[in-house]
Amino acid sequence: MAETRVGEAPADLTGPELGMWSAYRTGSVCDLSARAADQDDPHTDRVWGPERSVRAQVVARLLLHGPPPVPGRVASLKLRGVRITGRLDLSGGTVSPYVEIQSCRFDSEIQLSEARFGTLRLMNCAIPRLEAARLHTEGDLHMPRCRVARGIRLTDAQIGTDLLISQAVVQRDNKGRAIAADGMSVAQDFQGELLETYGEVSLRGAKVGVSMNLRGARLRNPYGRRALNAPQLTVERTLYLTSIALGYTPGDSGSSTPPYGLGQTPTRGQRAQRFECRGGLRLDDGRFGDAVDFYGARFLLAEDQEVSLRRIQTPELRFVGEQPEHGRVVVSGAKVVKLVDTSTSWPGPGRVSMEGFAYENLVPRGHFPLSRRLAWVEAATPEYSPEPYERLAAVLRASGEDADAREVLLAKQRRRRATLPPAVKAWGYLQDWTVVYGYRPGRAALWMAVLWAAGTLLFSWHREPPAIKADEHPQWDPALYALDLLLPVIDLGQQDQWKLQGGWQWGAAALVILGWILATTVAAGASRLLRRG
Repeated sequence: MAETRVGEAPADLTGPELGMWSAYRTGSVCDLSARAADQDDPHTDRVWGPERSVRAQVVARLLLHGPPPVPGRVASLKLRGVRITGRLDLSGGTVSPYVEIQSCRFDSEIQLSEARFGTLRLMNCAIPRLEAARLHTEGDLHMPRCRVARGIRLTDAQIGTDLLISQAVVQRDNKGRAIAADGMSVAQDFQGELLETYGEVSLRGAKVGVSMNLRGARLRNPYGRRALNAPQLTVERTLYLTSIALGYTPGDSGSSTPPYGLGQTPTRGQRAQRFECRGGLRLDDGRFGDAVDFYGARFLLAEDQEVSLRRIQTPELRFVGEQPEHGRVVVSGAKVVKLVDTSTSWPGPGRVSMEGFAYENLVPRGHFPLSRRLAWVEAATPEYSPEPYERLAAVLRASGEDADAREVLLAKQRRRRATLPPAVKAWGYLQDWTVVYGYRPGRAALWMAVLWAAGTLLFSWHREPPAIKADEHPQWDPALYALDLLLPVIDLGQQDQWKLQGGWQWGAAALVILGWILATTVAAGASRLLRRG
């Protein structure tokens, strides 16, 4: 390119490039669009000729070593409806001017590795690939409605304010990743509403300073195991993987600032688009300051894929999406203060795992009977484990649901009984049949009353038996005698005063044995209740 004096355009510039050069110096828009919708869509196959083309090297010169602005104006690059030929390579450079490129078409990839920007906005552009590892922006990085053919790389990038990729469509690169942003840091919001990806979205170790919003996004990865791979993700506020209301007016295509007409989580009856994840989702070891929200989410998993929330920590987990038909949901080791869920959001037996899952409050949406909650715990424990039952009972008791807590602990004992040897199992059946493992104390009193009545009736048919000591004995009383036999610890002064013979001895022995069995089961249940308290 020919050398020129400061501020003077090079001699070898084309007409469109001269217009771009002049617009740069005044901070105005270089608009080469044809003013016809069918001709200005950058995502069609329609050819844009030389009258709409500028060379990438001229763009790079403006951004890295551009001329001074016209006095009283601020230099900036604003393009609309432009075709940029060649590869735009700004790697390692520092770009001071404001950059806004809208409805443009790039012939080759954009190279921004280790570049520094103030604010960079690429809106509704056709981009073969964006290579921006270790990119640093003081302000925003916006890519709404862009279509990227071979993936976006933002590994270890630092975004000074917001990252906006809402309504973008991103295909995979040669490694199967649509977005590779491991270690990325976003100071404020990450907005990806209605995003469509066809490959893995990798956000390992990424950090978001406020909220991360993927409402209505469709993440698809038919080529690999996971559609969203984000272990150790940190979001200071809320992660939204929810439906989005569609009853809003889309933003004007000429808008250069957010929110671009984006919507919110829908209310009941509103037309909505679900967050859809076709492939595994991994948020292991993530930290979320306010909540993780799955309202209306849909997971389309293969049998070997998971919604993995291992060891996440968040004040609130809203698991209120559709029940996955295949695959597993894993919350093992997660720590949640409030669990918001529905009876239909969890998968069936063998497809839930919750070892070490700690939650303090249950806030079900809709009807969630205790029987379904017990089925939820059972589905998560193909092999008996006491911890999920004890956790559920503790949470119910803390919320004042003592009766439900006892039912949960009773279900735990019955589940445990199936794992015991035959003799111990028989003793468990006896405890269940007599005093329901101590969780229904009224059952013991009922059995005592029945046995006492039976003993009283039995001995009332016996005339007064001979006394052991003829000169000193109490008056014969069948009711007191039967009660003295039944109570193994308390002595009412009846059992050792009379001599029974024949079948009456067998009747007395039966009452003594039944009394001891009843007392032992009551004691076992009482000790269990004391341990529970």
